[in-house]
Amino acid sequence: MTADDSFGRLDDDDSPAYTMGRAADMLGTPQSFLRAIGEARLITPLRSAGGHRRYSRYQLRIAARARELVDQGMPVEAACRIVVLQDQLQEAQRLNAEHQQAAA
Repeated sequence: MTADDSFGRLDDDDSPAYTMGRAADMLGTPQSFLRAIGEARLITPLRSAGGHRRYSRYQLRIAARARELVDQGMPVEAACRIVVLQDQLQEAQRLNAEHQQAAA
């Protein structure tokens, strides 16, 4: 891998750049929160060669959305389900808008 390839990953939202400890610090949560949302299948962290969890910026944005709901008193499992449903609704609305534009 060249230096140019490495720098290209800096802009990649899907690059698994953050360890569990760093991700938890960035979110202001304990590491157990990241494990819980992983068990609820909201996000699936990638694994390093040594088996350690690695998180991308995209995954951290999703985790932050779930954390906001948990901070409001919602159980982790419910917060994860709401985030998934919100994303599905947004995608359905996008597709609907595309179909309406194509029909017009």
